[in-house]
Amino acid sequence: MKISRKLFFLFLLFQSLQLAAQTDTADYYTDRTIRYDDRTYLSTIRSVQLRTALEGLSDPIIPLGGDQQLYLGFDDLEGDVKTYQFTVIHCTINWEPSNILQSDVIDGFTDQTITDYRLSRGTIQQYTHYNAVFPNENFKLRKSGNYILSVYTEGASEKPVLTKRFRIYEEKVTIDGTAHAATIIGDRNYKQEIDFTIHTSGSSITNPFAELTVIVQQNGRSDNAVVGLKPQFLRDQDLVYDYEDGNVFKAGNEFRVCDIRSLRTPAERVQKMEIVGKTTQVYMLPDEKRAFKRYSSSQDINGRFLIHTFEGSTHDVDADYAYVHFFLPWDFPEKDGNIYVFGGLSDWQCRPEYRMTYNAERKGYEATLFLKQGYYNYEYVFLKDGEKAADDFLVEGMHSETENMYTIYVYHRSPGALTEELIGVRQLRSRN
Repeated sequence: MKISRKLFFLFLLFQSLQLAAQTDTADYYTDRTIRYDDRTYLSTIRSVQLRTALEGLSDPIIPLGGDQQLYLGFDDLEGDVKTYQFTVIHCTINWEPSNILQSDVIDGFTDQTITDYRLSRGTIQQYTHYNAVFPNENFKLRKSGNYILSVYTEGASEKPVLTKRFRIYEEKVTIDGTAHAATIIGDRNYKQEIDFTIHTSGSSITNPFAELTVIVQQNGRSDNAVVGLKPQFLRDQDLVYDYEDGNVFKAGNEFRVCDIRSLRTPAERVQKMEIVGKTTQVYMLPDEKRAFKRYSSSQDINGRFLIHTFEGSTHDVDADYAYVHFFLPWDFPEKDGNIYVFGGLSDWQCRPEYRMTYNAERKGYEATLFLKQGYYNYEYVFLKDGEKAADDFLVEGMHSETENMYTIYVYHRSPGALTEELIGVRQLRSRN
């Protein structure tokens, strides 16, 4: 059989892209230098969760000095028992280490040992599940603001196995607001506008334009956050942020669902499941491009995931792992960028192992992810070369009716202070 030169070069291109993806993934886990971001540093560390202790689908945000705690959980696929420890690092608003000493922000021992661990039960993939809650009687925090949680093996604090961001706030202002379809007529069907008012009565803010920094996030994303909005005007002690531009987000679409709570009975959107050797393979039905389709309402969990199994009673140790295969039909490979599986499962980042590769024979993008049993939301995003913010319009489209969760963070840096305090947090759900 003769193969045209064009097809031959296309074949070489696709092979080189797949090899590059494998190399990037390997490189990602080679560098153990601490990053002040959500990150795992070993491929054997999986299913990392950091959330409030009493809510399975919450962001890691708690008030200073209260009774609320954060829950940390993760799996080590090596399946043995290690002594893991954790500490926290106070950060600036830009997620860089602040100049504040650990002893000034931590009340208690700075290094805490994780003593709660259990071995998996009856699973094909053996693992050890570790978890901890904090603050606790031996480990309390004294200041509000941004923090990095760093987990490492005993005696190797300079080589973390995972890092996660979290926030502590001290409510010194209150926030009212709404999330609704954009005011500008040309954007009304595609974007959402976040209008809000900060009530500063009783606070020590003297110059809000210089001392306050406001950040607005959509769902859990930081790559497309709106940063640095200034009050449009002051009304008594209220700061009003009621713009028609600058506080606007692409509305996106409802998230797709990957339900692998059962590895015996296929859920909706699961095409088939099979055991190959000592692995479970789950094949999702092919997805579709939704960029120019009409909006269709559906329930989602705003891009998050929940570890859960129908084949056991203790989800943390009874849930098994599976290789989940995703496929997105696409006529030709995209130039100048890549398509990723994106959401809470990827830490809201375009990480190498979530990058899809183009299959010329099947005419589409494919990815295989190693996931623990649970209920996952995801979407497909396009990251253009050299850009930082992922674009979900190319695959998912934009609809102002989409239900999204927005979080407003208000930071205060008083004159002469070393860093910012987080003095107000408010979550808003967009209206359908």
